This record gives sequence, C-alpha cells and structure tokens, in this order.
Amino acid sequence: MTITRAAAIVSGGALLVAWFAVAGSAPEQDATPVGDRTPATATSGPGSLAVEVEQQAGRLRQRLAEAPAPGGHPRNPFSFGEPRASRARAVSAPMLAHAADIATTASAVDAAPALVLMGIAEEPSFEGTHRTAVIALRQAQGDPDPSRAVGGAGDDLYIVLEGQLFADRYKVKTIGVDAIELEDVKTGGLRRLALR
Repeated sequence: MTITRAAAIVSGGALLVAWFAVAGSAPEQDATPVGDRTPATATSGPGSLAVEVEQQAGRLRQRLAEAPAPGGHPRNPFSFGEPRASRARAVSAPMLAHAADIATTASAVDAAPALVLMGIAEEPSFEGTHRTAVIALRQAQGDPDPSRAVGGAGDDLYIVLEGQLFADRYKVKTIGVDAIELEDVKTGGLRRLALR
C-alpha cells in the first residue's frame, strides 16, 4: 500500500464523517402544508394578547359547560357517615341475655388483684440460665391515694421461680428476659406481666 493510497482512504473517511455530522445537525423542516396551519395572531401589543386570552377563556368555558356534572353524593373520605340505626335494632334479645350471663359469670369470679413485675434476676449455671422474678401484689385495691406506689407498705412481695405457686392463685409458667407469664389457677387463664 502506497502513501498516496492511504492518504486517499483517510481523507475519504474524514469527508464521510464530516458529511454525516452536517446532515445530523441540519434543522428539520415542518412537513405540514402551509394551508393546514392555524393562523397565528399578531402579538404586536398588549391589546392583541388580551384578545387571545379572552378567546381561550371563552373556549374553556364552553368545554366546561359540556363536561358532565359530578354526582349528587360524592364520597368524602374526610367525613364520617351517619350512624346506622339498623345495627342497633339488629341486636336480638337472645344476644342480650347471653351478654347478661357472661357479666354475671365474670362477677362471680374474684377480681384479679393488681400485680406488678418489679424485676427479674438471672443466675448463670451449668444447666443454663436460671431466672427469678420479683412480683408485688397490691392488697388495697380501692386505695383512694393514687400516689401510693405498688410495693409499698401493705403490699406483698413475692420472689418466685418457674413452676412455683404464689398468692394461692398464680402459678409461674415462664420467666423471660423482660416479662413473665402466669397461669391463674382459679380461672385457668393466662396473665402476662412485663417490666415497665
């Protein structure tokens, strides 16, 4: 390959690249015929601009008049509906009698005493971690002085382990890191106490 032939190839490639660059940057021309274009209004002053705005407003009013009207009762998520009277009437006499039976059964069972979990202690051993819970039982439930703290004078304090029965009513099921679970021996229910 001779030097003149290589120069011809390089200059031909440069001309091809320049031609593509010029063709890519040429402005595009509008393909719509001149007769189909909407006539532009002359904006030579504020009067012609005001006329154009007025025309646009008139077209907008016309389109809004043709739009469908909203429904009479649109859904409003920010207001509550009227209370339904049918629900109040739906409660039947057998359901009320059943509720009265439950209330008398609940009053027959002793009211649960006020229990407060005061703390949990852990002791590591070879068998695993043994936890001990400290529980306060408030004796005076109708105490008029609400400032009296639980665990004060007149209250019973219990230091219990898992499986232990205390206050002739509760059996300790599990002792966790920050809560304990008790089984009420009289009712068979479970009660959970957590540290505050």
